[in-house]
Amino acid sequence: MLTGVHIVFIGGDARQIEVIKKCSEMDASVSIAGFDKLQDSFHGVAREPFTAELLSKADVLVLPVVGCDDEGRIGALYAEGPLKLEEEHLQAMPKHGVVYTGMAKSYLRTLCEKNNIKLVELLERDDVAIYNSIPTAEGALMMAIQNTDFTIHGSTSMVLGMGRTGFTMARSLQGLGAKIKMGVRKSDHFARAEEMGWKPFLIKDLGSQVSDIDLLFNTIPSMIVTAQIISKMPREAVIIDLASAPGGCDFRYAERRGIKAMLAPGLPGIVAPKTAGIIMANTLVELISEESDIRGDA
Repeated sequence: MLTGVHIVFIGGDARQIEVIKKCSEMDASVSIAGFDKLQDSFHGVAREPFTAELLSKADVLVLPVVGCDDEGRIGALYAEGPLKLEEEHLQAMPKHGVVYTGMAKSYLRTLCEKNNIKLVELLERDDVAIYNSIPTAEGALMMAIQNTDFTIHGSTSMVLGMGRTGFTMARSLQGLGAKIKMGVRKSDHFARAEEMGWKPFLIKDLGSQVSDIDLLFNTIPSMIVTAQIISKMPREAVIIDLASAPGGCDFRYAERRGIKAMLAPGLPGIVAPKTAGIIMANTLVELISEESDIRGDA
């Protein structure tokens, strides 16, 4: 239970609704800001304006999956106006306070460091990222089906990056009968890809591997699908970039060449917000429960 813990939620999308409900059910004192347009009535949850005074009473601040951009703007699907995280907000938080988000950009990291506030990035955890990779892969498959005139079965599908999302993506494609090319950087990933029945290659050799592919799924958050790479791809190929914005593809050149290329970060919140929210909620409750300073057990 989270009895005695005051949790403040600022902004977010449908995923946050599940997290708010879970924390309230666990007997936390919950305040929300940036949910003005949301019709749901949360039992026992206080709707308040986003102020430094609100955060002065917060043991925990929960931000959206992407906490804020590099200018402090907070994504808030249900807010009537813009929300911006300023230094005064974190200055007001109690020193035992903790900020939770999915992933943090440098702006948020710097603010937390400067004010000695603990920052926890949930998507850095293997368990959260692995669970989250499932709706990501399902959403990517949906996009592939909607934007092609051929079946995934029998296609030559390339996945770049054999991290948690890349592995689930390749396995899902394989389950539908695709032939998998897997771009890796590590020797152990090369071995695992081969053991899975995929055709592994080193990322440095990407240019020699794209001439016969139908689908390309990128999970690497750096410019890797360059104009030079795209120039070697079939015009009918489709690129789906799953890396965090701005992705790892030269979208301008892809459009110029007539290749369909789509940036698709945040798919869990689009295709399965309830499941994605429950994943985040369960982990958040577990972590807050373990924080002795937050719970006053120190």
